[in-house]
Amino acid sequence: MYNEEIKKLIDNVEKVIVGKTEVVKLLVVGILTNGHILIDDVPGMGKTMLSLALAKSISADFKRIQFTPDLLPSDVTGGFIYSPKTGEFDFKKGPVFTNILLADEINRTTPRTQSALLECMQERSVSVDCKTFILPRPFMVVGTQNPIEYQGTYPLPEAQLDRFMMKINVGYLSLEEEKKVTIGQKLQHPIENLQPVLGIEAVLGLQEKIKNVEISSTVLNYIVSLVSATRKKEEIRLGASPRASIALMKASCAWAFIEGRDYVIPEDVIKLAYWVLGHRILLHPKALVAEKTAASLITELVHKIPVS
Repeated sequence: MYNEEIKKLIDNVEKVIVGKTEVVKLLVVGILTNGHILIDDVPGMGKTMLSLALAKSISADFKRIQFTPDLLPSDVTGGFIYSPKTGEFDFKKGPVFTNILLADEINRTTPRTQSALLECMQERSVSVDCKTFILPRPFMVVGTQNPIEYQGTYPLPEAQLDRFMMKINVGYLSLEEEKKVTIGQKLQHPIENLQPVLGIEAVLGLQEKIKNVEISSTVLNYIVSLVSATRKKEEIRLGASPRASIALMKASCAWAFIEGRDYVIPEDVIKLAYWVLGHRILLHPKALVAEKTAASLITELVHKIPVS
């Protein structure tokens, strides 16, 4: 049974996002852990609406950046601008100073601009001209990218991919769900009337509760063993970093809390393993030739490593 506050949040988001309960829960895991989410899917799947619906549901400040090749780092973080009135340079905050930042088509901007998010995503701060500015709490980046059209894109470097707690996809709707979505937008989009069910303070309180979720040494050993095994498997050229172990632990605690438990079970870890680890590993060419995928290799490891 879901935590009561979480149930209200999920139900509210699902007024806009139909038939994607698991995807909504994964996004909620992100906001509960201050983790960033990368959504990799084709256009028209509701990636933008998903993050906007979450922001509206928790009364969060929401900003969107459309990443393009001509975008500059200062367009993301902001910078110092000369003020004729004061005769001094004043810092003008960029769109990254928000609670939920939608980095739309994040792989369409240059590596220089992509790197502007590295400090924001890890340290939750922005450093400009030797001065550091702290970002609001909570802070989450929801990045989107199109897995089909790669012309004119700049693949995200491993350092940035590793900062995303999870990489997920939305997926197509069933026939009945698509009919429901279609008729539901005949007069107006449901996002227009969506009302908040939680406030920022409530979200910060839930984040503190997540920290109190118990995780046994057995489950913790399983997480570390699973992540470590990705570095030893011969089909994997680059395994997951220790940051992945931390992400999998935090995500598992949040998932357990969402499910109404104050303790983590191995099934939580297994449920989230691919979402957390899939984008963090690189395969050897021979593995690709053998038609291996990140999903299949992680599944092998999940079944191979004992919970003990």
